[in-house]
Amino acid sequence: MSRSVRTSPEGSERPLHEAYDTALLDLDGVVYAGGEAIAHAVDSLAEARADGMHLAYVTNNALRTPDAVAGHLSELGIPTGAEDVITSAQAVARLISEQVPAGARVLVIGGEGLRVALRERGLTPVDSADDDPAAVAQGYGGPDFPWGRFAEASYAVARGVPWFASNTDLTIPSGRGIAPGNGAAVQVVRIATGAEPQVAGKPLPPMHKETILRTGAKRPLVVGDRLDTDIEGAYNGEVDSLLVLTGVTDGAQLLAAPPQHRPTYVDADLRGLLTGQPEVTGDGEGFRCGGWTATAGSGRLELSGEGSELDGLRALCAAAWTAAGDGTCALDAEKALARLGL
Repeated sequence: MSRSVRTSPEGSERPLHEAYDTALLDLDGVVYAGGEAIAHAVDSLAEARADGMHLAYVTNNALRTPDAVAGHLSELGIPTGAEDVITSAQAVARLISEQVPAGARVLVIGGEGLRVALRERGLTPVDSADDDPAAVAQGYGGPDFPWGRFAEASYAVARGVPWFASNTDLTIPSGRGIAPGNGAAVQVVRIATGAEPQVAGKPLPPMHKETILRTGAKRPLVVGDRLDTDIEGAYNGEVDSLLVLTGVTDGAQLLAAPPQHRPTYVDADLRGLLTGQPEVTGDGEGFRCGGWTATAGSGRLELSGEGSELDGLRALCAAAWTAAGDGTCALDAEKALARLGL
């Protein structure tokens, strides 16, 4: 049976931290930016946790260990244990362990987070293509990662050694701006070998599987800022999602989202976990949320009324996604978004 196409954000009478048992939170752009906590994140997460919601932090960055991530969050005022952190390094290590013998050697092209995750699964990290590896594991190695490591990966992959990547995010945020991510490094090996890796991280199923296994979530809510990793990962895992607008996604990208990138809920920041979500209603005259009405036609999206920016954006989402169906909305939204200051 084909999955129904989302044509509007959903409403929720209950606060989201009561409607769901576990928040699966992305980090960069959701909890912190440039290493510093995003406004309202610390207090919102503390209240959600105090009311009984389990908080788990899910990251595609394979460089840092769960202990290091937990330590950083705790320093920001968000008490976190290593068991609350799930990384793409853990997901790719499990994926490899399911396909190679126990104790097998794995050529590591990445940082300490990847090595720790492989050892956790009983595998043996090695550094050379000449160490007879049973697999190649590639993850983000940091901005100063030696170029020669990509050559080691290429030598092994060209010999037919199975190649695995923690994730293929082309970019990664830094304190100075946007930098090349692991996907860019994967592309280097791809160009040299013509091969394709098996990928574990968001938005693919191995990451969702790893997260559910480690958290035991029964009613999870994915919380993220990226449509192509966080929201698509929730879509692939068939769970609900909350998009927060504190990271990379802007209003125009949200309105143009294809079905796999359309979140269940939209909110400004992590305070959205603590509230219900307004209902969007539609009839022949448009889609309404709060004091706004959005319509699609004449080559563009129209917005009338007044009220909160978020309600206006939710109404526009309904108009845009309904018009697009299972495709991408190409209607001009510039004027409508300008009314909302977005």
